[in-house]
Amino acid sequence: MEIIQVVGIVLAIVVIIYAAMKGYNILMVAPIASIIVIVTNQMDFFPYIIGAKHSYMTGLAGFIINFFAVFLLGAIFAKYIDVSGAAQSIAQKILGKTGTDKPFPILVALFVITAVLTYGGLSLFVVVFVLVPLAKPLFKQLNIAWNLISIPIMLGLGTFTMTMLPGTPSIQNVVPTAYLGTTLTAAPLLGVIGTVVAIAFGLWYMKSMLKKSIARGEKFSDFEVSETKDELKKEVPSFFISILPIVLLIVIIIVGSALKIPNIILIALAVSIIVSALFFNKYIPSQKMVINEGASSSIMPVFLTSSTVAFGVVITLAPGFKYISDFILGIPGNPLISLSIASAAFGAITGSASGSLGIVLGAFAKNYLAMGIDPEVIHRVAAVASAVFTVMPHSGVVLTFFALTGLNHKNGFKYQFIAMTGANLFALIAVLIAAILIY
Repeated sequence: MEIIQVVGIVLAIVVIIYAAMKGYNILMVAPIASIIVIVTNQMDFFPYIIGAKHSYMTGLAGFIINFFAVFLLGAIFAKYIDVSGAAQSIAQKILGKTGTDKPFPILVALFVITAVLTYGGLSLFVVVFVLVPLAKPLFKQLNIAWNLISIPIMLGLGTFTMTMLPGTPSIQNVVPTAYLGTTLTAAPLLGVIGTVVAIAFGLWYMKSMLKKSIARGEKFSDFEVSETKDELKKEVPSFFISILPIVLLIVIIIVGSALKIPNIILIALAVSIIVSALFFNKYIPSQKMVINEGASSSIMPVFLTSSTVAFGVVITLAPGFKYISDFILGIPGNPLISLSIASAAFGAITGSASGSLGIVLGAFAKNYLAMGIDPEVIHRVAAVASAVFTVMPHSGVVLTFFALTGLNHKNGFKYQFIAMTGANLFALIAVLIAAILIY
């Protein structure tokens, strides 16, 4: 019977990965995968699907209750930065400093722009929508392979600004605070160490792949790239005004975290939205439109992530999970190693770093705290590890990126996977070594 229980969990994981790769929405796939777990583990059907205590629905609702406000305010703030042209202004300023006449400086500029915008709380959609219209004519002018754009953007949005830099407002940095009582600046030294390693790897990989691509004679014309339909805004805020709400957001988070002010992320986002509404008023067609569209765009991301977490909740409630739990906690060596393996594994399974954190910390946070591990270390290690294998063929970030750039798994996935996985893996190793030696 124990074997069937474990096999049922594995089968459910296979189903959710396969279905996601085939393009089925996780909102439908997660409940189906949960049913497989429930049936094979001989759990009471309806109580574990829609029960009021411990079920799929309570897992879904619990995540939404804890993090919906972050998704909502974050989406509205991102919409202000996007619609006003502030993101475009920041990008053009950085490109102006690096120059646009050589390939490598352009890749570095795209990397810096992505990092600045994502550290400032902007989503993948906003960043890529801003960068694609800017990057296409530059890549075409210099005749460099279009798929190289995968490297700087994935490095900028999926590595140090997502899980490492102290104070980053990313949801991956917010989730651990709900389970560990930590702040967004948890274990800052570990975060900085990881950041340095991730950037070093990223710059090396970016330069190496550019050199090899040029040596192979790859050109912009080798890719079927449609002309960008989105026109750049003609009138945009100055760089200072554009960057002001982002700087304000980060400063409030860092200072508020140091002072241990509760819900500082919500306060920082609210203040930044108000400042954006005031300073960007002349650059946006309608305040109501920005707020409404921002609010609407927050719904799908929060439900997709919460569905993943809800599936993980059902897994952790299943009798068969005890064997998986015992295996993870029984991994020899420092407990941080088993924490890293669990976080990375669930990140690969769900294709979501935030989903992985919701599952792993929900299931194991108390165990690792009981071992006497500093909660800030658990926060930072779990966050970094959760992102290592999230660039999978079925990941939402991969599919979204392809849809926006016109690339596909054949010509773009390799660069995405190596850039983000390599940077996060080497950063994780450095963070683990530092954590074991220091804490």
